[in-house]
Amino acid sequence: MTVYDWLEQLPHPGSRILKFRGDTLTFTLTLDQPYQGEAWLRTNIGSASTIRREIIRNVDREEAPLGRDWFDLPMIRVAPMQFRITLPLNEIGHFEAKCFFLRESETTPVWPPGSNTAVNVEPADTCCANIIYNAFVRQFGPNINGAFQPPIKPSEITALDDAGFAVIPPSGTFRDLIKKLDFIIGDLGCRYLQLLPIHPTPTTYGRMGRFGSPYAALTFTAVDPALAEFDPAATPLEQFIELVDAIHARNANIIIDIAINHTGWAASLHESHPEWLVRDDTGQIEVPGAWGVRWEDLTKLDYTQKDLWVYMAEVFLTWCRRGVDGFRCDAGYMIPVKAWIYIIARIREQYPDTIFLLEGLGGKISVTRDLLNLAGFNWAYSELFQNYDRGQIEHFLPGVDEISTHDGIMVHFAETHDNLRLAARSETYARMRTAFCALFSHQGGFGFANGVEWFATEKINVHNSPSLNWGSPVNQVDNIRRLNALLRSHPVFSDNCENRMIQQGEGNFLVLLRFHARTSKKLVILVNLDDQMAVTAAWNTDATGMTNPGFINLSDGERVLVDQVDNRFVLNLAPGEVLCLTQDESELALVNHEIQRFPQLPDRVLRQRYRAKAQEVFIFYNKLGDLGSFDPDSAAQYLQRDPKNFCRRLNPNGNEPKVITWRWPQDPTREVMIPPGHFLLLIIHTHFRAEILDKDVTLNGEKSLPLENGSYFALFKPPPPSRKQRSLTLKISIFEPEKTRHIQAPLLWLTKPEEIRVKQIFS
Repeated sequence: MTVYDWLEQLPHPGSRILKFRGDTLTFTLTLDQPYQGEAWLRTNIGSASTIRREIIRNVDREEAPLGRDWFDLPMIRVAPMQFRITLPLNEIGHFEAKCFFLRESETTPVWPPGSNTAVNVEPADTCCANIIYNAFVRQFGPNINGAFQPPIKPSEITALDDAGFAVIPPSGTFRDLIKKLDFIIGDLGCRYLQLLPIHPTPTTYGRMGRFGSPYAALTFTAVDPALAEFDPAATPLEQFIELVDAIHARNANIIIDIAINHTGWAASLHESHPEWLVRDDTGQIEVPGAWGVRWEDLTKLDYTQKDLWVYMAEVFLTWCRRGVDGFRCDAGYMIPVKAWIYIIARIREQYPDTIFLLEGLGGKISVTRDLLNLAGFNWAYSELFQNYDRGQIEHFLPGVDEISTHDGIMVHFAETHDNLRLAARSETYARMRTAFCALFSHQGGFGFANGVEWFATEKINVHNSPSLNWGSPVNQVDNIRRLNALLRSHPVFSDNCENRMIQQGEGNFLVLLRFHARTSKKLVILVNLDDQMAVTAAWNTDATGMTNPGFINLSDGERVLVDQVDNRFVLNLAPGEVLCLTQDESELALVNHEIQRFPQLPDRVLRQRYRAKAQEVFIFYNKLGDLGSFDPDSAAQYLQRDPKNFCRRLNPNGNEPKVITWRWPQDPTREVMIPPGHFLLLIIHTHFRAEILDKDVTLNGEKSLPLENGSYFALFKPPPPSRKQRSLTLKISIFEPEKTRHIQAPLLWLTKPEEIRVKQIFS
């Protein structure tokens, strides 16, 4: 490779960029003289299926990857010494690119110095408001508010324990949690419900605590029957599907926790695959641990065996087929990166929008980077909740911000099940830390454990069922509601933002400037990290460009007047006080309006999804290349008005839309035929989700988008050409107010006319 310093590329070689499906990315190559020749971009952007196929075949068939995903795209000369190309980003995954110049009459490319530019593309849904409510189903039972009284005395329970009996109280169920969804999603405004593990756990031998550990899975594909009501009309798994439907009906998503590093003692894998257990030289099964603790009820799995990778990929796919949107991967940093690369490639072949949340607490930050940047993880736990004073946070936060900007979103959890409750220290402390984690988040990547909103003080001991203090009159429900409205509506909590700490002087406080480049919107966040003492916060006026001392606090709508000393703003903060300051009065109405919109999708998310769908149609007709005059934003608006005519406008080969329309309730009983090169357009009166299946393989999946007339649509891109017609299944979940309808309808995928074979001999 020939490298020259007189070539300058933007984005710089070696940089890492985080983008979202529906975004665009412009590469520029600048020469130092107007040489004659051509510039090209070498990349694998747009080759996600080829990348995944090589990863999968490398494990399944032991085929060496050959780099078939790489290709060259011509750049456009926009000035005598400058070339440019703008690409649509419409596939999820890790991609790379680099420009080169080819002088006239020469055959050796000339490259700018540095390595490839890395581009991580995330699902369109995750561009903002990634607000996670972490729920432990067991806690939504009789003891939800601490009022449960066992019918026998504690001493009698102890006597039974000592005699070897298993005494397990009644548990919360999926249906109990369903009853709280209107509050969690509709009142608080959360967009993701993250469940602690729901698998069957040991209740006799190997049981830990009163109920058993949810992290000691006996099987990875079943649900714990203790989490379901006894109902002859609905199995435990069917009751879990009821929860999935109820979450989706409220425009939210479900993430489940799967701890694939280990099993519980006497798990089904002990019988079917004992060779997958890690054993020492004496034959003793190894138990995992962290932070100096060994979990004796667990048995460690051996990820040097690739058959285990294949099995675990099928586990994840099983849950995706049941409607699960993502996975928290407990102790995910203990699994080899190569295993995750394979597993996530298998899942993204059928469910590309699936979220993978890394629990890497206690692991090396370099491993977290690799799993986000290379393996396909979308999010990871930030350890901000374990950094307490100004010095710790000033040291910790820049690194987390850098990862969130380039590799994947580090989610700020105010509280997790592994930590003591914030409210056990003080309600002021809980309120402060909750607001702090939310307002310092990237793309609204903010989470909290159930009970934070009610100032619960009992630690979430996963072996038991502590109270959530549910319904307490003293709570921070309104506080969290406003925080979530801010994360959903204000541009500085979405992409294309710059965050900078600008505090000055002494004291245990922070001042954060949040700036959104596209809209020039900005906020100043002030936090007193001390819940016992007041503090005087100060920051430089020039750093914000906000010279007027009058502000509005978006956290409560009150006006705030700050003092000005020389070139600094100074403000006294009460113990644990958090302020979100703006000088744009219209933003207060924006937040208040967003609260009224719960549980609808944030406008920012909808715009990104329209953009992604519009670009998908453009790419189908134009292949991957420079966007030219194509404007994704105006195209998205046209698509929302009339998707069929939008397809007609983009069709370069005639004035036909090449769209087959499927409508509910007219079409479920007829076999709808899809000719080659035709889109399938679904139109239904309410929002829905749909998949096209070839037997048990998902070829394509869509979440519906609203039309301007109040109905909803999903647009499936044409399937690749087939040499023979194939019978497919259209699977739809329709979220009507009274219930969710699950329907299946036949589709016939037609072949090209020249491929048709007619039987000519009959007997």
